[in-house]
Amino acid sequence: MGNLTDIQIRDWIRRGERFEQRGDGDGLYLRFRKADATPSWIFRYRVGGKARAMVIGRYKTLSLADARRTAKELRARVALGFDPAGEKQERKRETLRKIEEAKRRMTVGELADEYFAAMIAGRWKHPNICRARIERDIKPAIGHIPIDEVKPQHIDDLLKGIVKRGAPTMANDTLRWCKRIFNYGIKRQLCQFNPAAPFDVTDAGGREEPRDRWLTREELTALFAAMRVAKGWNTLNTYAVKLLLMLACRREELIAARVAEFDLDGAVWHLPGSRTKTGKAIDIPLPRQAVVILREVIRFGGDSAWLFPARKMQLRMTPHIDLNTVGAALNKHIRPALRKRGIPDFTVHDFRRTARTHLAALGVEPYVAERCLNHSIKGVEGIYNRHDFFDERRVALQKWADLLERLENGGAEVIDFQKIGRQGRAV
Repeated sequence: MGNLTDIQIRDWIRRGERFEQRGDGDGLYLRFRKADATPSWIFRYRVGGKARAMVIGRYKTLSLADARRTAKELRARVALGFDPAGEKQERKRETLRKIEEAKRRMTVGELADEYFAAMIAGRWKHPNICRARIERDIKPAIGHIPIDEVKPQHIDDLLKGIVKRGAPTMANDTLRWCKRIFNYGIKRQLCQFNPAAPFDVTDAGGREEPRDRWLTREELTALFAAMRVAKGWNTLNTYAVKLLLMLACRREELIAARVAEFDLDGAVWHLPGSRTKTGKAIDIPLPRQAVVILREVIRFGGDSAWLFPARKMQLRMTPHIDLNTVGAALNKHIRPALRKRGIPDFTVHDFRRTARTHLAALGVEPYVAERCLNHSIKGVEGIYNRHDFFDERRVALQKWADLLERLENGGAEVIDFQKIGRQGRAV
């Protein structure tokens, strides 16, 4: 047919004339099949005695002149012993490989989720401990980074950020979980090294000393006074604090409780073993003050099955309030006022130590007080004495609740927080 011309090609396109191939010479062909939206340039050649062909472009984007130049360059490569079609296929395979590899590149967040599913969920009694650190600290800081790109600097920045917000204990916990997560990744051959390995507690929150903080009667009176007037502090937070003190229970036991666990007419909280640290169910006697508070809390919750239902839509759709809600509110709204009066900081967990200390001061026998905190009785006595001391615990907790009621009503030094000036001086 001789060399092609642009006039011919445009005419074929206009008339919709279809063909398998029409040559331009030196291995360059134009193809316009029925299924094609536009003609394609084909370069044909032989290498190693075998016929080869490759698409080098479409007429819409590669003109006749450009196609001839491309074919000339390809002929030169063939003359040197190269296989342009094979090279193109190899480039395509490499591109696809990189795309698939990128898809398979696991991020820290994905690794943490896999670790949690494989090693924590269904194995740990309280998996929320690990989940909390993953969701609140690890994912926000480094969750988006591919695991093979995480460097010790990322871990250092993560830990410093937690310490800076005033949570050194959480920094230590986060470091421990990071080490476990990356060690799991190494075992699964998902990463080559553990970027958290060089760090210890001195790089995070420091060595933790056993806490011995408890609130005196005067401090409890001040706490109740502060909760009455603090701006931004709500009634449900007050109820939660009172119940945590009164029942000497663990934070997660109360916050994640279901309404169905409470028999308010019988004044008993049937705490299931699935939610206790010991793994054993316990019936907790409810002081009359606790029953009154619980009725109010349940009324606030409406038709919810949870004692403290979530107050707003949350990221992970937790049905109850976050375990840190009350502690965060104390830190924001109550502790600053107490700090001005020289009262040292305390945590929610210190409420249990407070209850234990005051139970002793009220003359409660140690083994009864320990059972009030749902501690196992140690030693030989614990092996042979299976009595749960329910009646004794009811008397003890009622004494403790009565004392708290007196303190709330001014049974110790009363601090008028409404008259505290901005500098912490009475006005």
